[in-house]
Amino acid sequence: MWCRFNGRDLLKRLKGKKILFVGDSLSLNQWQSLTCMLHAAVPQPNYALTRKADISAFSWPDYDVSIMLSRNAFLVDLVDTKEGRVLKLDSIENGNTWKGYDMLIFNTWHWWLHKGSKQPWDYIEVRGKIVKDMDRLDAFKEGLTTWSKWVDSNVDAANTKVFFQGISPTHYIGKEWDESESATCKGQNQPVSGSKYPGGSPAAATVVNQVLTAMSSPVTLLDITLLSELRKDGHPSAYGLGGDKGNDCSHWCLAGVPDTWNELFYASLVATG
Repeated sequence: MWCRFNGRDLLKRLKGKKILFVGDSLSLNQWQSLTCMLHAAVPQPNYALTRKADISAFSWPDYDVSIMLSRNAFLVDLVDTKEGRVLKLDSIENGNTWKGYDMLIFNTWHWWLHKGSKQPWDYIEVRGKIVKDMDRLDAFKEGLTTWSKWVDSNVDAANTKVFFQGISPTHYIGKEWDESESATCKGQNQPVSGSKYPGGSPAAATVVNQVLTAMSSPVTLLDITLLSELRKDGHPSAYGLGGDKGNDCSHWCLAGVPDTWNELFYASLVATG
């Protein structure tokens, strides 16, 4: 089902509710997009933007709506020990802070690929063993399975709706959209033509579908991958914050692609009443 986004209607549907985005900077992208879209729909409301501990909150008191963000790149636990930083694929103590919300919108993937100085862990703990590294897609599946078990055990579907933001693609390798391998998002000003992406779907998207299918709790997948793959022109590239130091083909301009993600979110709520 598709319907035109109506921010005022969405605020009415969310009246009295607390919504929490949990994830990495792509969750930040979607959270910022949604708060901007809602603010544009009611441009002169009472609102508050606050931050407490690691929770950022945008609230509309007149509607009794709070849309919050908790930055958490892996969902599973990343802890400091005397031996170093350990990514615990079977532990999700973080989940204690996700309880009591009316809607949860999760995301994770991009940080699982980082290596070298950008890798935020020294060791991985999996099934009682400590390893220096492992296949990153396997690690992602282990961690996401731990998250899925947490949802199945801790979320009452009668009180809390759960969403998962699908895999957001990057555009660093031009051959994925039939350009030269050295091409990136930099300088792109047109989407990929057609409705198919030459590079296909990322393997992580398959893992997400496998894990969600095996769950007993209902989780709505915001299937953003293909529509975002086609938008090689939608990234900040060298023009975003800190663009003089790099080429950002991971995050998205706002207004832009994440607005469409939120149209999917809205359409899902309308479809389910």
